[in-house]
Amino acid sequence: MRDRSLPTGGTHGGMQEAILLVGGQGTRLRPLTLGTPKPLLPTAGVPFLAHQLARARSFGVRRIVFATSYRAAMFADAFGDGAAFDLEIVYVTEESPLGTGGAIRNAAEALRCPPEDPVLVLNGDILSGHDIGAQVALHLAEDAAVTLHLTEVDDPSRFGCVPTDERGRVTAFLEKTPNPVTNRINAGCYVFRRSVIDGIPAGQVVSVERETFPGLIEAGAPVLGYADSTYWLDVGTPAAFVQGSCDLVRGVLTSPALPGRTGEALVLDGAVISPEAKVTGGTVVGARSVVGAGASVRGSVVAEDAVIEPGAVVVDSVIGNRAVVASGVVLREVVIGDGASIGAGNELTSGARVWPGIDLPARAVRFSSDT
Repeated sequence: MRDRSLPTGGTHGGMQEAILLVGGQGTRLRPLTLGTPKPLLPTAGVPFLAHQLARARSFGVRRIVFATSYRAAMFADAFGDGAAFDLEIVYVTEESPLGTGGAIRNAAEALRCPPEDPVLVLNGDILSGHDIGAQVALHLAEDAAVTLHLTEVDDPSRFGCVPTDERGRVTAFLEKTPNPVTNRINAGCYVFRRSVIDGIPAGQVVSVERETFPGLIEAGAPVLGYADSTYWLDVGTPAAFVQGSCDLVRGVLTSPALPGRTGEALVLDGAVISPEAKVTGGTVVGARSVVGAGASVRGSVVAEDAVIEPGAVVVDSVIGNRAVVASGVVLREVVIGDGASIGAGNELTSGARVWPGIDLPARAVRFSSDT
């Protein structure tokens, strides 16, 4: 991934309000999201959204409307009125899922800005290093209806792609295809003119990608693309979630919300790491967790009150709250749920997921023949 340091923001042309879409259930991240919404998962030592809130504030946002649905009350418990971020946060809940457009329209009931003002819309599962201020400036300079952040990817065939013309106007939203016409995709950060949001049908299921944006283009409204190649990551899978946390800890992507210095590891309050253990690769060791002598933990997220016993190996994995990884265990690219116990001698790899509270007996699972 590529990144440029985040610029110092300011108020850009009156952009002071934002909508944050956080209603999804995060099914691709289960079991991590069984009890916690994806945007609240601990990422580089703080809830994932803390990084987005801090960035939005740095670019001039002062008020954010959370568009919630799944476990909605947990967001207010985590962030309250937003004072800790020098923000005002309000919460709007969907009684039933309304799609991206419906969620934006529903949340807009809590906006205060006039119809001509820009409103930033963020997705609650994206890490991005792009210049939000520049995106807003382009939107205002061109008097756009909507301006989308477009990111460049190596393999656009895995995504729908978004072509633009020589003026930067979006010409289409194309579904996944083996022969994409551009390597630019929708990066999930939008600047809307407030009046355009108000034009989305209220109380209906609406997709901005399939309905709102194509409808605006067909009507001749200016839909712009702000394209760049800075750091961008959708953290919707366990592998991407781990990568995002590690990138933040290592400083590949900078964040004002990181609760410590960048480096090979972020060790939170009360955690105990043996001098004979190796903790590297941007690993987070959660509060009060223990890493024993001879253990190796690389590029992983270890939550609170977990225990990694002597000699265990943990690579590119997530260890849940209060989970126990016994001596001699090898974990590579796996997720261990809260309160689970992995008995001595087990070897789990390649996307294995252990549900919360499971007690895996010693030497129950092996992927290699050695003992």
